[in-house]
Amino acid sequence: MTMTKALIIGGGIAGPATAIALQKAGLEPVVFEQYAASAEGLGVFLTLGSNGIDALRTLGADRKALATGFPTPGIHLRSYTGKPLGVSRVGTELADGTTSRTMRRSDLYAALRAEAVERGLRIEGGKRLVDARPSGDGVVARFADGSEEYGDLLVGCDGLHSVVRTLIDPAAPAPSYTGLVGLGGYARGVAVDAEPGSYQMIFGRRGFFGYAVAPDDEVWWFANVPRPDEPARGEVEAIGADEWRRTLGDLFADDEGPAAELVAASEQIVTATPMHTLAHLPAWHNDRMVVLGDAAHAPSPSSGQGASLSIEDAVVLAQSLRDQPDRASALARFEALRRPRVEKIIKQAARVNSSKAATGLSRVLRDLMLPVVVRLAGNAQNWVYDFHLDWTDDGSTHAASSPST
Repeated sequence: MTMTKALIIGGGIAGPATAIALQKAGLEPVVFEQYAASAEGLGVFLTLGSNGIDALRTLGADRKALATGFPTPGIHLRSYTGKPLGVSRVGTELADGTTSRTMRRSDLYAALRAEAVERGLRIEGGKRLVDARPSGDGVVARFADGSEEYGDLLVGCDGLHSVVRTLIDPAAPAPSYTGLVGLGGYARGVAVDAEPGSYQMIFGRRGFFGYAVAPDDEVWWFANVPRPDEPARGEVEAIGADEWRRTLGDLFADDEGPAAELVAASEQIVTATPMHTLAHLPAWHNDRMVVLGDAAHAPSPSSGQGASLSIEDAVVLAQSLRDQPDRASALARFEALRRPRVEKIIKQAARVNSSKAATGLSRVLRDLMLPVVVRLAGNAQNWVYDFHLDWTDDGSTHAASSPST
């Protein structure tokens, strides 16, 4: 069959990126976002890896994104005593010297949305998907407002709690709680011993803390707070900034470094969320629907790869739909090319998460071993950041460079 129209569910980062990619492949994509207004201002900040930036360049859509945030090529790791534990990279340099970049999630979203709108793509707000069913050779999406839309393919870019994922497979596994709650904020007027753009990350006695200094001297920080029992939906989101200032102040009070001071100085503390991961989804697609990004494979935020992998997915899905003779072959090709890489990254991030939550003897052993692990790793992570997508490629290069699990 000849595919023309793609219905994209979810207007965050993956949605506009996928729309841009599918348009480049010759399809007519439409993005449906559940929020009536745009999602600007939601979320804290993220790092877009050099591989994610390279994927945006494949689409010719990197300029607006690179106008936000600041370069963050590396991470300095420290213990709660201030002892250096090693330096780890969060990207490699592209040909022009560009490396990984930290930006507010809302700024990346706004940049991709603006790019999509500039290219004439249709984005509809206030459209919460409630069902989808086969119709003819395509699929009909039904929304909470009673409206329906027909397309040749439905693409779930609707994140960790994806509706499309459960429509594809009602028995699909739920995301797994990592044992950590994440939140962050922005502080001014606190002098920190760090170069602009360099991440400092501290394995604290009772929590994990990271920060980076922006070019304007504002300090961007995040905290991962261990909590063994999974919070109820909305529970930690309801905790106010003042309570978090007290909690985090106590949590980091005995650690070397500026964590407690940065939290106290933060006028804005972004809403906390439980951290989840989706390590293995048995079914990424059926004959008319497919999921990508966090809806298909959600690494913990410790990977620093969530946004980058979503953008890579968008490019590979578009190439597969362009190059394969039918929808079934295209979706199977997309999954075959992407699954080994993303699942390996998810496994690595899970190991980092368990280090963050270490206590007692495990914490002591971690601090002893981490400098050795970081030093031996060296360039071993280059496969994550050097991954390149060539728009003229038919997929054989991706397959050759995909890591085994």
